[in-house]
Amino acid sequence: MGAGTWQWNDAWIFVSAVIAERLERDRAQHAALPMAGASLADVLAAADFLHHSVPGRAELEGSMRRLAGAGLLVVEDDLVEVAPAGEQLWRGRPFSGLSSAVMTLQTQLNRASEPGDFDWTLDDQTYNAAVREYRHRLADDR
Repeated sequence: MGAGTWQWNDAWIFVSAVIAERLERDRAQHAALPMAGASLADVLAAADFLHHSVPGRAELEGSMRRLAGAGLLVVEDDLVEVAPAGEQLWRGRPFSGLSSAVMTLQTQLNRASEPGDFDWTLDDQTYNAAVREYRHRLADDR
């Protein structure tokens, strides 16, 4: 999918990645560990928190490809980081709180750039492992 209009899912995944990375950064700092990025399970947890649902494999892969292709996220294997351009987009948004952050970000995305197409594939095994890890965390109440 290269150029075109950003979808609501793209904004949802972007905001989820921002939240997940910040939480992971805080955990790493408190434990005096190096920051390696947020895992896909972290992104799924944030997405569920925001929208009370977990994105499917295809929609997660599609959004990550568009966001990374536009230079807003860095995606390597199952780790996600907010790229400097994504950080700038996040910091430049009109502050509206988390309840409307996804809609605000979709508007910002459409004003700022076009979706890209990063060569990244989320296979079923990796996606299913992330879902299992997230469900395990829920069961452990973490």
